[in-house]
Amino acid sequence: MSSPTKWDARYLGPVVHDTSYYAKCMLGGVLACGITHAGITPLDVAKCNMQVDPAKYKSLVPTLKTLIAEEGSNGIWKGFGPTFVGYSLQGMFKYGLYEFFKDQYMNLAGEELTDKYKPLIWLAGSASAEVFADIALCPFEMSKVKIQTSPNGTFPTAFGAALREMSRSKVETRFPFGSLVPLWSRQIPYTMAKFFFFEKIVQLFYTKVFTEPKETYGKGTQLGVTFASGYLAGVVCAIVSHPADSLVSQLGKASNKGKSIGTIVNEVGLLNVATKGLGTRVLMIGTLTGFQWWIYDSFKSAMGMGTTGGK
Repeated sequence: MSSPTKWDARYLGPVVHDTSYYAKCMLGGVLACGITHAGITPLDVAKCNMQVDPAKYKSLVPTLKTLIAEEGSNGIWKGFGPTFVGYSLQGMFKYGLYEFFKDQYMNLAGEELTDKYKPLIWLAGSASAEVFADIALCPFEMSKVKIQTSPNGTFPTAFGAALREMSRSKVETRFPFGSLVPLWSRQIPYTMAKFFFFEKIVQLFYTKVFTEPKETYGKGTQLGVTFASGYLAGVVCAIVSHPADSLVSQLGKASNKGKSIGTIVNEVGLLNVATKGLGTRVLMIGTLTGFQWWIYDSFKSAMGMGTTGGK
């Protein structure tokens, strides 16, 4: 890519944002999301069951103990396969397209408006990326939720068998995109919060705490800022997206088959939709988001692409 004759957002970082750059960002997103989501499958299993059966599953540790007692140690790892594949694909588009859309929107706005409205560009770029990321995720998320919330022995737990069963019963399950709208309503606000607050907190670190130029700090310091910013951003976006996350879990519950979202909310109660399992999800998403950003920026740093965000 030749040097630009006018201001171009693709040239603002330590390396040019060309096709190779975006491809590497996609790979970094695969590593960041696939590994972390799959690694916390037990927390996700517990959270989903607390959402769909709060009378039986009241809090994190007792829920895990109950699942292990009833289903063995494999019971807390249900849905590992679709989680790993689905969130790897989601991460690929989430991070790669965010970098792409952010550059595109900055160039559309121009230098002056970019400086003035950068937070809006973060929000627009992350929302645009998540639309495509969720299309890739949806079939696997639906399968994962069905595996995790079905009573023991009533639905296949093996990845391939679960996908075949979801496809076979697609009239009932609305597979593969029946949960796409609830997924968008959960993930788009979540991702907007995730990227906005991450970028904002990183910016605050480098203006209020580490006040020298970012490039003067070592990789360890920069990646420490990345993890702390990601963790704090994760807490915020867990709260923002929790009601929609509860609805996605409820839609996978066998007794809610064919019910509308409004009916489910009326039956479960708006307070339960907004709060049940929230503590577990805050712990899960805070840790998850912190490690996602740390893995992503570690990969970018190793590739000579620099860490994300700054002044």
